[in-house]
Amino acid sequence: MSWGAVADVVSAALLVTGALLALIAAVGVLRFPDVLTRMHSATKPQVLGLILVLLGLGFRLRDLGSLGLLFLVALFQLVTSPIASHMVGRASFRAGQVRQDLLVVDELSDVLPGHEEPRGAP
Repeated sequence: MSWGAVADVVSAALLVTGALLALIAAVGVLRFPDVLTRMHSATKPQVLGLILVLLGLGFRLRDLGSLGLLFLVALFQLVTSPIASHMVGRASFRAGQVRQDLLVVDELSDVLPGHEEPRGAP
């Protein structure tokens, strides 16, 4: 087997695994009960799935320019996804959209006074 054939098999495996993780993330967004758990399912497997898809594309394309671009896409995804999740989580907590009975640790109640009054859509 040549290097090209091995790279194509690895690429196919990475692409399928990444697509399955993205599908799992989509199912989690639909099935989970509240904002925080949906946010978790939207970020964790989706980011890992995207990185696997990008790795699969890298094995398939095998071009230095394409690899650099794929690296930048992965880097920006890893930088922006935690920040966006953090902002959505804080906004939903302030708006009263978080189910308090599902929280294990609540560190924001002491920091954000007056968050109890619900604002926003149910």
